[in-house]
Amino acid sequence: MSTTTINLIDSFQEFKDFKNIDRPTVISVLEEVFRSMLRKKYGTDENCDVIVNPDNGDLEIWRTRKVMEDGFSEDDDLEIELAEVSKLDSTLEVGDDYIEQITLESFGRRAILAARQTLVSKVLELEKDEIFKKYKDRVGEIVTGEVYQVWKKETLVLDDEGNELLMPKTEQIPADYFKKGDSVRAVISKVEMINANPKIIISRTAPEFLQRLFEQEVPEIFDGLITIKKIVREPGERAKVAVESYDDRIDPVGACVGMKGSRIHGIVRELKNENIDVINFTNNISLYITRALSPAKITSIKLDDETKHASVYLKPDQVSLAIGRGGHNIKLAGKLTGYEIDVYREAGEESDEDVDLEEFSDEIDSWIIDELKAIGCDTAKSVLALTVEDLVKRTDLEEETIKEVVQILKSEFE
Repeated sequence: MSTTTINLIDSFQEFKDFKNIDRPTVISVLEEVFRSMLRKKYGTDENCDVIVNPDNGDLEIWRTRKVMEDGFSEDDDLEIELAEVSKLDSTLEVGDDYIEQITLESFGRRAILAARQTLVSKVLELEKDEIFKKYKDRVGEIVTGEVYQVWKKETLVLDDEGNELLMPKTEQIPADYFKKGDSVRAVISKVEMINANPKIIISRTAPEFLQRLFEQEVPEIFDGLITIKKIVREPGERAKVAVESYDDRIDPVGACVGMKGSRIHGIVRELKNENIDVINFTNNISLYITRALSPAKITSIKLDDETKHASVYLKPDQVSLAIGRGGHNIKLAGKLTGYEIDVYREAGEESDEDVDLEEFSDEIDSWIIDELKAIGCDTAKSVLALTVEDLVKRTDLEEETIKEVVQILKSEFE
């Protein structure tokens, strides 16, 4: 009887260290591949034992046939006649089992190559399934990976096991700039199977990303002492986060911001200087809207609960703060509270109100404001009191720039 154990390592080298696949699965895949080879060769595998040892890559195949009297064998795959068996093992009698070892070589080169092919595709299939299963359960978690390739519309990121994660341009913060080898943090936003390939989409613009960052930075949120009620974002520009605490001794906003902004600072940096307003959640809608419009100070507010509409009245110098640069502040406050917000100047005060130039920092660059302050103009009206020619002469500003500034200041009083 041939006792050559067949070493799998020679022909199936790469299957010893499977990525993501557990041992029992490996064994059953190998066994199934060899059983199908046996069925092809002998018509049946029911009288064969396949023993796989994945640790050292050994494989043994044993075939058992019943010894029959000459001329009485009906199925040569399951039985063997005495005349034939006595040439192989003279100690056997009718009724005994004849056990022989099948060598891998006996299948022939083509069968081995085919089996190898089957094995490769089965393992790839299993790996894909495993990756899909692994990530399917992790949607909403933060993952850290390394940028592998940057294309125009998406970036390919590899996790620590070399699995591919895709970050479309739409899921990147506008100021994000990645190059190969960069480390990147994002949240797993979607996992799907497309043509038997797992597709894992990660995002840095999803509200969940900001939420996970807060959980990492603020232990009270992680421990459940503070709840994040809602997050709205204009990625890279501004975010508003409503928080609530069930413990009166904890100030939720203070805990999220940290001493001198220590906790929020890391988050702001990760989000490319996104402006983050943390506000105290409340069921009192007018108070909630008032807080949501921070940093602007509100004088009064009228609510229409049926149409979910809020009219907010402010001092003229607060209007541009409430609206915010590019309208982000008022837009996010509306999303956060679920109300459509309209902003009005308080009546009857326009005539004698003047507005500090600093209030226009959202619309006018700070260096231009400094330039105007240097000639003694620190309010809107003090600038408007001068002609464009005067301003051009007295400052280092272009006429075009001054005309724009005057236009912005004028619209404040219209």
